[in-house]
Amino acid sequence: MGKYSKEPVSAGKSCQARGSNIRVHFKNTRETAKAIRGLPLRRAQQYLKNVIAKKEIVPFRRYNGGVGRKAQVKNHKCATQGRWPAKSAEYLLHLLSNAEANADFKSLDVEKLYVTHIQINRAPKMRRRTYRAHGRINPYMASPCHMEVILSDSPRPLKA
Repeated sequence: MGKYSKEPVSAGKSCQARGSNIRVHFKNTRETAKAIRGLPLRRAQQYLKNVIAKKEIVPFRRYNGGVGRKAQVKNHKCATQGRWPAKSAEYLLHLLSNAEANADFKSLDVEKLYVTHIQINRAPKMRRRTYRAHGRINPYMASPCHMEVILSDSPRPLKA
């Protein structure tokens, strides 16, 4: 098992999952993860499915430069800008299903689990190149990320 940034309060009543060097935009994934933090597992999964179907929106609070204002964001209290990052939602859905499988393996009640900790970190950038006019070459970088999630049976925060 890899190292997580936080430890659950009760290890017997929680489960974890993580992914490294996932090729999905860091900024979009960070905002999507912030939106599902603290939700029950089933509600978080349904929310991500709704984001993919554009029925619910992800509010963009920190990385919101150039993000348009949307009427759906009125359902959230503290933002006016939002998007529907489908690829980020899809990968977070895979991460939650992995954590759910880990909970089944530990014989935890999946219906009572909450997303108590979810963290997105920047991974090393992936480098490509694009060819420009007059023989120039510019970088064409990808911004992948590391993801980790901890599901617990109570919605209270974790100890550091």
